[in-house]
Amino acid sequence: MPTPFHLALHVTDLDAARDFYGRVLGCAEGRSTSTWVDFDFFGHQISLHLGAPFPVAATGKVGDVDVPMPHFGVVLDLPDWQALAGRLKAEDISFVLEPQVRFEGEPGEQWTMFFYDPAGNPIEVKGFPDLAGVFEN
Repeated sequence: MPTPFHLALHVTDLDAARDFYGRVLGCAEGRSTSTWVDFDFFGHQISLHLGAPFPVAATGKVGDVDVPMPHFGVVLDLPDWQALAGRLKAEDISFVLEPQVRFEGEPGEQWTMFFYDPAGNPIEVKGFPDLAGVFEN
């Protein structure tokens, strides 16, 4: 894996963030204080700090759906993506973009889903049958 990234975001409730990122997404909790908590976000470090989340608008075009911008996410291999999609569905997570395949049979074939964390931070998770296809065009 390339060098992990670090991303710091605002959340409005650390307990809700712990439940969502820890229990629902399955991310291991790292260091924390009374005002922030770190998670291992699929091999990357995210720091969730108490505060007002950034404003988002549905201005990103994904097929015929307007998705929230800006957003962040992760790319997983397809079996891990499918397992996560199943967990999110079992938790009745409301999707902006339901789990689905894009570019089927083409270079860069990918599965994608969009949803929000409890603070309203938009997340996209992509799944690839072969991670070498992430940068294919």
